[in-house]
Amino acid sequence: MKSAFSEQYFHNEVAAYKFVESKVWPKGPICPHCGGFERISPMKGKSTRIGAYKCYQCRKPFTVKIGTIFEASHIPLRFWLQAMFLMTSSKKGISANQLHRILGITLKSAWFMCHRIREAMAPAAGSEPLGGLGKIVEADETFVGSKPGFKRRRGVTHKMKVLSLVERGGSVRSVRVPNLSRSGIEKIIRENVDLESRIMTDTAAYYRKPLLGFAGHETVNHLQEEYVRGEVYTNTLEGYFSLFKRGMRGVYQHCREKHLHRYLAEFDFRYNARVALGVNDEARAIRLVKSVVGKRLTYRTANRAMD
Repeated sequence: MKSAFSEQYFHNEVAAYKFVESKVWPKGPICPHCGGFERISPMKGKSTRIGAYKCYQCRKPFTVKIGTIFEASHIPLRFWLQAMFLMTSSKKGISANQLHRILGITLKSAWFMCHRIREAMAPAAGSEPLGGLGKIVEADETFVGSKPGFKRRRGVTHKMKVLSLVERGGSVRSVRVPNLSRSGIEKIIRENVDLESRIMTDTAAYYRKPLLGFAGHETVNHLQEEYVRGEVYTNTLEGYFSLFKRGMRGVYQHCREKHLHRYLAEFDFRYNARVALGVNDEARAIRLVKSVVGKRLTYRTANRAMD
């Protein structure tokens, strides 16, 4: 059986650069400084960096790492590819501690690497809405962890709040919600769901009034132990939440609220590129490599407090 790490780009730095270049620049090198692509040549010399090019339009050197999550990183690119494969193929994620041990890098570097990879997993701005004509979108909220300054207690007021939307047989989209309210939830649903979709929810207070403008809005009453009524159910999201919570409790264990959106992006990415949609581990990792451009994250930005 072929090993997951048998590919040359996981072990050879030159091969790693060539692999990333083939995914980021499928039609050849493009200068990240000026956008030029015609007058570009590989730089040569004994002391030249691996994968270095020079653009003769703006006369600046560059590598494929510029303008991506890899920029300014001193970690070998082959280690980045190993980490990306592990994060995309581990159903419930992989901790920074585990990456620190596997790759032989510092824990701080592994933590920052994970957050940069999650940044690449985040959907691009202006993504297409979920659903459409004849399609069903489920909406539900869940609660995870605890907000800073709150002691453990009953109820959910001390927990972080997440709203997720899933198109049956398609993609999921999750959003951290500071405070749950009818107006806030409706705004998120309208921004992310096609109006021709049918909406399925439970009977929480936020959904007691029908969501107008959609093809339909139907509910199931969990308080009366009603979970399925024909096509009306939210079990798809319940399954997603189960996987998300097992990962957050069993693998990551603790998440600060300011980082929650990145963990949501990670679990959404894996769900949206799952085997049921015809995406295997290798294809999922390649999809991630293709999305690294324009998503640079600095350590200071990753650690800044929420506004």
